[in-house]
Amino acid sequence: MSRVINTAEPGKRRNHERRTIAEMLRRLMLKRTLDQEAKDMAATLVFCLREIAATVDVSVAAWEKRNYYVKADRFCREWEWALPAAERLQDLILQERWEQLPQGLAQLAPHFADIRITKMTRDSSAWRLAHARLLEASRAARPRQ
Repeated sequence: MSRVINTAEPGKRRNHERRTIAEMLRRLMLKRTLDQEAKDMAATLVFCLREIAATVDVSVAAWEKRNYYVKADRFCREWEWALPAAERLQDLILQERWEQLPQGLAQLAPHFADIRITKMTRDSSAWRLAHARLLEASRAARPRQ
């Protein structure tokens, strides 16, 4: 039996999501009007930020298992902004406060300033229908009355 190699390591997944967010920010800042594509891109940012937060938890758990508590704590503090940013952006989208979207994007931009984009590599399939998925997920998560 051969060895199974997991190529979806947390660091690779985190870097992939960071690149996606950097491209989404660039594309959103170039848009002049709020259309469905812009809403889908904003929702994609929420999903990507959640994924980043999940990869941080996986990395921290692995380091804590090896008793690297200081490294795990430092890494956790370095990424502690990701989940609150996803929640703020999600609230903005669900409450349809689209006029505040540019400010929310501006708050995210410094976290991705180190990513150089010379060519856009993500196509529209990366964000297509993300707004509808986010709305559906929020409806499903709400308690029934």
